Amino acid sequence: MNEQGRRRVPGSVIWAALLIAVAVPIAAAAFSPQLAWRDPVYIGAGFAGVVAMSLLLLQPLLAGGYLPDLSVRRARRIHRWVGAGLVTAVVIHVGGLWVTSPPDVLDALLFRAPTFFSVWGVVAMWAVFGAALFALLLRRIRLKWWAWRLGHTSLAAITVVGSVVHAVLIEGTMETVTKVLLCALVLALTAKVLVDLRVWTTETRRKRKV
Repeated sequence: MNEQGRRRVPGSVIWAALLIAVAVPIAAAAFSPQLAWRDPVYIGAGFAGVVAMSLLLLQPLLAGGYLPDLSVRRARRIHRWVGAGLVTAVVIHVGGLWVTSPPDVLDALLFRAPTFFSVWGVVAMWAVFGAALFALLLRRIRLKWWAWRLGHTSLAAITVVGSVVHAVLIEGTMETVTKVLLCALVLALTAKVLVDLRVWTTETRRKRKV
């Protein structure tokens, strides 16, 4: 969607659509039969995973400047805070699963778990940690802007792909239809931002008026 196309859509409609896209999967997960007879730690770990998927929807929107009424500077600041929240959610998700079943989590971390979704989940976890580390080291490492951006967005893309495959393959807290729709949105928006920002080039991102 170009700038002119976005201006024809009222900001309230965009924010409402985003709220629905984030809230509906979380609400659907709250009524999941998978939660029956589960202990609070397992439930908390599951919901942390759902929240992480929802935060992945926000990140490309903020990075691409697609949210109305947000300046570029403010969107970047929120992008960093959402990234911190994403890392926290992943830590809670994995930590909660560790408390409920340490051997399973250890097998997953060592890539010897029999379940295929575990591999994708662990890859996504390390990728999001790597992307966060890149963000923290932005002013400390001597990299050209385009090189830093390429590294950060590449790790972010791996995070998205790994998380989506992990979520789709696993039969967990998330309800199937809302999960698939959320995953499709995350993939589509991430792909659009990567194309719009031309992260594979050495060009400096063009400043846009917001």
